[in-house]
Amino acid sequence: MPLRFATRFACACALAAALAIPAYGQDFSHPDEETNPQNATIQKANDALSSGDLHTALDLLTRLNTESPKNPQILYDLGVTLDALADQQPAPAAAAPSAAPQLSAESAYRQSISANPLFPPPHVALGLLLARNGHTAEARSELATATAIPEIDPALKARALRALARIDLPKNPTAASSELLDAIRLSSEQPDDILLSAQIAETAADYPGAERAYRRYLALPKSADDPQATAGLVHALLAQHNFTEAQTLLSSALASHPGDPTLTAQLAQAYLSSSDPTRVAQAAPLLEKLHAANPTDPNITRLLARVYVETGHPDQADPLYSALITAAGDHPDPTLLGARADALIRLHRPAEAEKLLKQALANPAAFPSRDALADSALHLAFAASEADDPRITLQALALRATVQPPSPACLFLEATANDALHQSSTAAALYKKFLAAANGNFPDQESQARKRITELAHVK
Repeated sequence: MPLRFATRFACACALAAALAIPAYGQDFSHPDEETNPQNATIQKANDALSSGDLHTALDLLTRLNTESPKNPQILYDLGVTLDALADQQPAPAAAAPSAAPQLSAESAYRQSISANPLFPPPHVALGLLLARNGHTAEARSELATATAIPEIDPALKARALRALARIDLPKNPTAASSELLDAIRLSSEQPDDILLSAQIAETAADYPGAERAYRRYLALPKSADDPQATAGLVHALLAQHNFTEAQTLLSSALASHPGDPTLTAQLAQAYLSSSDPTRVAQAAPLLEKLHAANPTDPNITRLLARVYVETGHPDQADPLYSALITAAGDHPDPTLLGARADALIRLHRPAEAEKLLKQALANPAAFPSRDALADSALHLAFAASEADDPRITLQALALRATVQPPSPACLFLEATANDALHQSSTAAALYKKFLAAANGNFPDQESQARKRITELAHVK
């Protein structure tokens, strides 16, 4: 399980900045239009917005909206004001406007769009608001609509494209990359663009590209000590098995940010991945200290459990996994079920492992990747084999074969399961396939396979 704390946190921070409320202080006076009695009020509202006096602006814009309820610009600025006020700490009661409006920021933006669908600012503002509130599908639609309006200001279009890139980043890094490039063409590259490009490359598993972009970002004077970007660079280095430099970077970063959970967890992973037994031995104590300081953090608990398994202490991992599964309620992460099952198999408790893996594999679509599904299916095959349940072994291997070709281990398990079911000719053929694939790398199993091929040759 790759460590992704850093990526998620950095993306979240950058997304919050990118989806921030639009700047207020819009110039919504129209000097080219005929003078009308509202102009003085409009100018006062504009001045209030420019100076950040949101409550005065709200009073004035509410009055203007009452007089001109279909004016898209007034509705938009009213939405911006309400948006900004919602983002502030609650104001004292005495500072509240005399007549609180019935509109919310979202409804003001929607009414502005209804009044003029080809007015880009409310589409962008509504898209940003929806994205901040987790409604990413509708947010994406509004932002895409804005970018397609021919009259949109280039700077506003660039902002919408950057927001689209952050929305698309988790599931469609190719689209996110294209949107970011389009935004940079419309406006000069910003430091956050470099960081976003690193995150896009990381999500796409382009770790050399992510490494280059993170290094560029960290080379900027104001970003040199950014712990989230450092964690992103470390993740890229670990993915490329550059453990020595990762450890050096982490030691330096932790000197500046002692106790940082992400950096500490990454250092433990770097130790665990090291070929140096002394370093490997340091991983568990490091995570135990981190877990003691953050006992309710499921990511740290899970990483500590994995370290226990990988360092030969599944007995210490099992209660941690069990607690995580209980805390997850009725729908635990299937990979978490698989992780505990792995620990149970190592503890020679195959029946319990088999039960967990059947639960995990009941919904293959819930797995985050084909590899994760294949791993759990193989664990089920192992558990069922150890529990003398050859039919379940074969079912598990058949499921795995839908996402990955058979490995030597799969061929051996399939051969032994057919052997247990007295499918002699099939078992013999599979033993031969296993021997060809194993190529001397599994001496004990290969010896068993040769012996069974000889014995099965005499079975009629």
